[in-house]
Amino acid sequence: MVEVKTAAEIERMRAAGRVVANALAAVKKEAAVGVSLRELDEVARDVLRSAGAVSLFDGYQPGFATSPFNGVICTSVNDAVLHGLPSDVRLADGDLLNVDCGASVDGWCADSAISFCVGTPRVEDLELIATTEEALAAGIAAAVDGNRIGDIGAAIGRIGRRAGVGTNLDFGGHGIGRRMHQEPHVPNDGRPGRGLKLRNGQVFAIEPWFWSGPGTTYTIDEDGWTLRSADHTRGAHAEHTVALTPNGPQILTLP
Repeated sequence: MVEVKTAAEIERMRAAGRVVANALAAVKKEAAVGVSLRELDEVARDVLRSAGAVSLFDGYQPGFATSPFNGVICTSVNDAVLHGLPSDVRLADGDLLNVDCGASVDGWCADSAISFCVGTPRVEDLELIATTEEALAAGIAAAVDGNRIGDIGAAIGRIGRRAGVGTNLDFGGHGIGRRMHQEPHVPNDGRPGRGLKLRNGQVFAIEPWFWSGPGTTYTIDEDGWTLRSADHTRGAHAEHTVALTPNGPQILTLP
């Protein structure tokens, strides 16, 4: 069942969204050459702790995972495109880092992700990040009352195809509320006018992620979590929690 939230409930989700946004901003500020992924996880953990928020990731174990997630952020570097487990790996000059964070405040959840370069950026990485953020903006713009879930996916997929980047439909966005993952699945490609009809009060985590190469297959590291592109091309990920309102889509994961 797809939940419809009241205006008051959306505001409570916005409170969680601010914490998530602040955690991501703090991680980006501290990310530098020589800093470990585990140290960045501690930065985010401190932000959540000081806000009285609960991590949605720490201890989470979906069906595909061989062990619970051990961290409050996903830290995916270069060809690690999704679900990167924080480790003692230290960032190097030119790394492309994707950071995903989810938290709940008073039982209401929010989820967001950013991608950025560490040290000296590669032009192609900046272009990939820009494409991913453009696709996120297009998906958000399509999240309006009366449209359908396929319109969100089609808007995202259109940007990806135009840029010639790779995507994978095994993972995508999702409904969110009192739980991190709710119905419906929000794919990163689709057919306009198809699927669930959108209504004001629905809240989705919209999250395109693209690969710089055309491949769409991946491997999973021995940690049971980190998804890595099979052809070792780099990935970028962007995500916001978005509420459908009579005034249009509202991003809840802003500082």
